[in-house]
Amino acid sequence: MSPSAKDVAHLGLSSRLVHADDGLSAHRAIAPALHVSTTFAYGPDPDALRSTDPAHPHDTHYYSRYSAPNTTRLEAVLASLLGGPALSYASGLAAFHALLVHLNPRRIALGEGYHGAHGVIRVLSRLSGLQQLTLDEIDQLGPGDVLHVETPLNPTGEARDLAHYAGLARARGAILTVDATFAPPPLLDPFRWGADAVVHSGTKYLGGHSDLLCGVVAVAPRHAAWYDALKEDRYLLGGVMGSLEGWLGLRSLRTLALRVKRQSETATALVAWLEAQRQAPGSAANVVSRVQHASLQPEAGEEGSWLRQQMPHGFGPVFALWLETDDDARRLPSKLGLFHHATSLGGVESLIEWRALSDDTVDRRVLRVSVGVEDLEDLQADLLAGFAALRA
Repeated sequence: MSPSAKDVAHLGLSSRLVHADDGLSAHRAIAPALHVSTTFAYGPDPDALRSTDPAHPHDTHYYSRYSAPNTTRLEAVLASLLGGPALSYASGLAAFHALLVHLNPRRIALGEGYHGAHGVIRVLSRLSGLQQLTLDEIDQLGPGDVLHVETPLNPTGEARDLAHYAGLARARGAILTVDATFAPPPLLDPFRWGADAVVHSGTKYLGGHSDLLCGVVAVAPRHAAWYDALKEDRYLLGGVMGSLEGWLGLRSLRTLALRVKRQSETATALVAWLEAQRQAPGSAANVVSRVQHASLQPEAGEEGSWLRQQMPHGFGPVFALWLETDDDARRLPSKLGLFHHATSLGGVESLIEWRALSDDTVDRRVLRVSVGVEDLEDLQADLLAGFAALRA
């Protein structure tokens, strides 16, 4: 008999990513089938038309806006991965929107970070009067309000102390929501540090192959009652993932731990190398004025620091480069061969983006770098060649 989610709880992360949905399989095929149907037949018994299918008790569906085979299996793995009941959505912003609709706060405090989240808040402010505060105005939060923290931060990859913000939220009766897109497990577990809900743009590392849109909301086990309300809201608002995307997401999660660990290690080594290059005579010093990443924060070098405890397995695969001029930042991506100049991140390919193209609030000298699975030495050589070409 295939194990249920409860049966695999004792397994390690990589094993759970492969087996957490085994109990939902209704077929002997090892690779999950792709079910594209939007609707499913009711049972043959006229007295139990919408009861559970006795042949497949964990795989009963009626209409894909509520549930479907591929997304249900995806959510089983996500719940095991993230440590709480999880729902998938059509995009990361759809997930963030759904969470705020459910919580319906009067105020939300957040700092810098992904511009799309600020856009969602503007829309809700127009509809409900939601007041946006900065992290310096947390003392204005009250019961039921939201403190939203993004860590690591977009676009710099710098980390924020979740235990600190959890304490601030609890003292005011507020709810701590965390966007942990840039550091999925095994890098970060926000629930361990007091988060009430976690959102991910699954388009990034959970997907990992630059071929699907996906959003995720996971709720802390103590808030398991939120799950049913969120699911009902999703059915009515229509933010559900498509079946193909659910299948792609399930395929991707199988290798998440391997991919993210490799990407994080390479990024951290590349950041250290760039920082050394920046401080030594050469082409990098003539181009790069600053490197930003969690591994360069002072706490990263302090044994027992909040950062070392919060991210013991790596600091994330995204970092930012500040170049000497706007023109340098605009031109460097076109000089590189291994880094694709493109927005988004988290795929097996390394990407670099002149961030001003996507977010006009970011300094025009900033490049956001997302490290893929290429060899470190190759990425170093590519950057050195790009720096030299920029000054040729």
